[in-house]
Amino acid sequence: MKLYQYYRSSAAYRVRIALNLKGIPWQTALVDLRSPANAQHTPEFRALNPQGLIPVLADGDTTITQSLAIIEYLEETHPQPPLLPGPAADRAQVRSLALSIACDIHPLGNLRVLNYLRSSFHADENAVNTWLREWIGLGFKALELRVQHTSGDGRHMFGSEVTLADLCIVPQMYNAHRCQLDVEPYPALRAICAHLEALPAFARAAPRAQPDAPPATP
Repeated sequence: MKLYQYYRSSAAYRVRIALNLKGIPWQTALVDLRSPANAQHTPEFRALNPQGLIPVLADGDTTITQSLAIIEYLEETHPQPPLLPGPAADRAQVRSLALSIACDIHPLGNLRVLNYLRSSFHADENAVNTWLREWIGLGFKALELRVQHTSGDGRHMFGSEVTLADLCIVPQMYNAHRCQLDVEPYPALRAICAHLEALPAFARAAPRAQPDAPPATP
């Protein structure tokens, strides 16, 4: 398998965790999203994903875009260890938590959104970070309340095993720190992330551990 990724992409971060957890060998194809490279806009990459977004997973003749679709593909083709629980109601709850992050919080912090704020509304970095803190904080406030009921041990978003929801919260917490969001009001989320970030599969997937990460990456 080959994963087209960028070290700081939280969507790619999710997929890296899944690959590591399932012990799947994979190759890295670096896609530098930064100017002036803008590799996501090249004809070669657009042929893989017309949206110009990462991650993209290539598995033989199969090419898959969208991080949650990739992870569910990995779940179906490599079912151990499972990232979704058995009962249908529990699976729905895990997907709900994951989608709250991947669909409601993450898109508002996507690079193309932030670049549009900069270019079209002349937002400086302080304004961009204020924007990020607003939407991440709003999402975290709701998640903090939810996990008090869904976490089974205070170390996972749902139950007491790693699930798809955990793969989403850790990269989003990384983004929260990057924009200097005060995460003190979210003790349950902080405790969950502290536990997960120490697990080898999560640690190896962290941005600072990626080959394209600058030396000073936190």
